[in-house]
Parts: sequence; structure tokens; C-alpha cells
Amino acid sequence: MPSQELLIREAKEFDLPSLIDLFAADTMGGHGDTADPSVYDDYLSAFRAVASSSGQTLYAAELAGEIVGTFQTIVVTSLHARGSSAMIIESVQTRSDMRGQGIGAAMINFCIDEAKSRGMRLVQLTSNAQRKDAHRFYERLGFKPTHLGFKMALK
Repeated sequence: MPSQELLIREAKEFDLPSLIDLFAADTMGGHGDTADPSVYDDYLSAFRAVASSSGQTLYAAELAGEIVGTFQTIVVTSLHARGSSAMIIESVQTRSDMRGQGIGAAMINFCIDEAKSRGMRLVQLTSNAQRKDAHRFYERLGFKPTHLGFKMALK
């Protein structure tokens, strides 16, 4: 972990340019993220939708006043497993020049601690099948590759 203290907090609208930069720098994700100012309103609309949702939270990881990571959590309550809740972790990004310093682990452990404190049944996440380093990282943190995920792009 870097010598300064990492602050993990709910993301604010003023963080949006830094968060967009994190996603735009991800060349493997294939999500079409870009820092092009002409699409800023798309990100702003999505940010506001997440911020107004009671079941979702977007976080910023801040170090020495700079955004160095982000992730989103979604809480799902379902009828199976006797109506228990689970936390889904999405959109985990650490700034490329800050990887390997414990920031990603701190963000994931934050999620795990939050889920435990709220009495959730489990935490889960998906990871791009090409991200072998990320898979090893998640397994080191205690995640198990127990399920196979499927997606269908609609756009």
C-alpha cells in the first residue's frame, strides 16, 4: 500500500472526469469508453442514474487528492437462498501507474467488509475472460471461479 492513506468514498459528480479517464484508459475492456468531451453527457446521465439508485453505489478511491481507482456495487435481493442479498462488484479499475500497490485489494476488501456488515450472503463479480492477471488477483483475495457467465450485447 502506498505511504499515504487511501480514502474510499462514494463518488461525487466532480469526480466524473477522473473516473471517465480510468475507463477510457482500459484498452482490453472493449466497452467503448472514451474521454472525448462530446460524450460527457452520456457519462453524466449514467452517473446520476447510479447516484439516485438505492441499490447501487459508485465509489472513488482517492490517494493524495487524486482518483486512483473506482468500482461500483449493486445489491440484489432474490427469492432463492431464502430471500438473501448478495453484493455484485462491477467496473473495478485501478489507475495503470498505481497497480501492484494494494489499491485494488483495498477496494475489494472494502466491498467484502461492507457486505459482511450488511449481513449479505455473498459477494460476486465477473471478469473479462482475457484478464488472466485479474483472475489470479481475485483468487488470491479468496474468490472462486464457480460459475460460467454469459452475455448478449444488445447495442
